[in-house]
Formats: sequence, C-alpha cells, structure tokens
Amino acid sequence: MQPQQVELSYAIAARSAGAPRIRNALMEMLQAVRDSGSISGAARALGLSYRHVWGELKRWEGLLGHRLVAGDAGQAAQLSEFGDKLLWAERQAQARLAAQIEALHADLERAFALAFDDSTHVLSLQASHDDALVALRTHAAATAQVHLDIQFSGSVDAIRALNQGRCVMAGFHARERPPMGSLAQRTYKPLLKPGQHKVIGFARRVQGLMVAPGNPLALHGLADVAQRQARFVNRALGTGTRVLLDELLADDGLLPRGLQGYDRCEPSHAAVAHAIQSGQADVGLGLESAARGADLDFVPLVQERYHLVCLKTALDQPATQALLAVLRSAAWQHQLGTLPGYQAVASGQVQSLRALLPWWTFKADKAMAAEAGTA
Repeated sequence: MQPQQVELSYAIAARSAGAPRIRNALMEMLQAVRDSGSISGAARALGLSYRHVWGELKRWEGLLGHRLVAGDAGQAAQLSEFGDKLLWAERQAQARLAAQIEALHADLERAFALAFDDSTHVLSLQASHDDALVALRTHAAATAQVHLDIQFSGSVDAIRALNQGRCVMAGFHARERPPMGSLAQRTYKPLLKPGQHKVIGFARRVQGLMVAPGNPLALHGLADVAQRQARFVNRALGTGTRVLLDELLADDGLLPRGLQGYDRCEPSHAAVAHAIQSGQADVGLGLESAARGADLDFVPLVQERYHLVCLKTALDQPATQALLAVLRSAAWQHQLGTLPGYQAVASGQVQSLRALLPWWTFKADKAMAAEAGTA
C-alpha cells in the first residue's frame, strides 16, 4: 500500500525549554489531547475554543482518512492508534533532524535580526554581470554592514527594473564617452532621464577577446575572428556586452552574420570563459578578470565605464549613502584595483549624465524653444 501523502505546514517557534523548534498546529493538538485526556482540556491548554479544536481534528480525519481521537464530543478522549503513530512519527522526524532544525533556526534569527539593526542596510540592485560587483557585495557586508541584494540581468533589463520600482539601483556599462548616434545612445538614452536619474561612478574596466592559452588562432580583433571563422560565443540580447559587440562590429565594418556563433549566447562572462576553456568555442567578448580566472589569454579591445544609477529620490536614503561611503573608501578602491582589468575611477562619485553620456544638448534645445516662442 502506498503511504498517505501528508502536507503539513510548520512555524518557527520561539526558544522554549523542551518545546519543539518548529511547530505544527495539528501535532500540538494531538499532544494536548494526549496530555489532558480530553478535547476541552486540550482547547484550554492551547488557548483555543473547544469548537475550533474539535472542528480541526474532524477536518484532519477527513483529509487523512483515519480517526485521530477515540471518544465522543464532550467526553474523555484519547488518541487513536493512528493518532499515536502519527504523533510518534512526527516527533521521531524532528529528533532526527534536530541539528539541521537548530541550524536553520539560528540562520533565520541572524537574518531577521538585520531588519531590527539600525546600523545595517540592505540595498536591492539589478545589474549587468560584473566580477567587481560580486567582490563589492562581500566587502560591503564585511566592512560596513551594507548588504547588496544583487540580481544579475542585462543592462537594459536592469535599468527598466529601476524605472519600474523593482530595485533601488541598477548597474550598466558603456564605452567611455560613447559617440553621438551610437548604439549605446539609442539603447540607453530612452531609459535615462536627466533630473530624474543620478549616475554613480563604479569602475573603469577592460573588455576584449577571451581566447585559448597561447592564442592559437592569432585573434587580435573582431576582423580576425570573422576572417578565420573562429567559433564565437556571445552574450544575450539586452546585455551591455552585446551592445558593445555590435558597436565594435559596426566600427570595423562587419556584420553580425560574419561571426560564426553570433547567435550562441551565454548568461555571464564566466560562462563565456568556460565555453572557451572547455573547447566548445574559440573566442568570446568579455572581461579580463573572467579570462584570467579561467586561465585564458586575453586581447584587450576597449575601455569602458561601469555605472551605477538610481533615481534622484533615492540618493539621500541611508542605504544609498552607506554604499557611497564604501565605494569612496580607500580599502574598497585598493581591492578594486587588484582585480585584473579594473581601475577605481570616480568610484562613489555622483556624476552628471550629460558629462558621462553626452547625448543631451540642453543649450541647443532651450535655444530652439526660445526661438519658437518668439516666432
């Protein structure tokens, strides 16, 4: 006979001598009936009404297909044989799992204690994948009790999440001072609004070609990748690295279809590096730090800035200010500088959108508006 499928919900209990660390309402009712010898006594012990306890026991008997209590309403009661076995089995399971339950209880206590600690800050961040952000998460938690709740996504999706209120901060990257009319402009300008968004400097980093040790195909640029029909591995549509790749292809007069494997995508720089390391691909565009971490060779192509962006209204929030202090600290900037391909440039500085991404021509726009108003 197949065992009965039982679904029980448990609650984490406060510390109490001799009491189970996790509790289930049915098991507590069964224990109370056993201890008191009646349903009315069980109800008094649990601080519940007689009707509630009687009704719950009958409901569970219907669900389980067995009697739990022997005795009629209003009379002395004891657990049925099945009720005894069910309570015994549950207590045995708790005893066997005591160490794991205790560890879970302790972890939850520590986690929820953060919510009541005024010196601790939690900041939700969606961001394009970046090795330095992973290091920042560990550093900020250890040195300043700033906990970054990071969800990695594409740069475009990250900024959209910020604009939709699904995070407090977003991370994206672009070439330093990308030119007017570039794909970066067409991608990011509609998402970022001067006066509404504030950009925070994070790092300068290098992107280039990740290749096998010794660079056996002699790949020194995207033109070589296309000419030699090297097996390429890409990042997904909507990622900043995909935007960068398409810009670099355009600069070289190349078309995406010229890269063998342009449509093959991996979710992170580390995944691209692994594909090359395992021999599934010859080359991919990515970070120097990811290449070095996989013992690959790296051909630098371009420097870019990795930016953090938040709404202006979030800039003065305690969590944001705490993160800015971490980014400006000498300890973090030193650690950032030890990562291959990274420099601590403007880390923690609140910067002008127009200065970093010179796509807005406010003076020209105002002049045109004034001229139209006097016409």
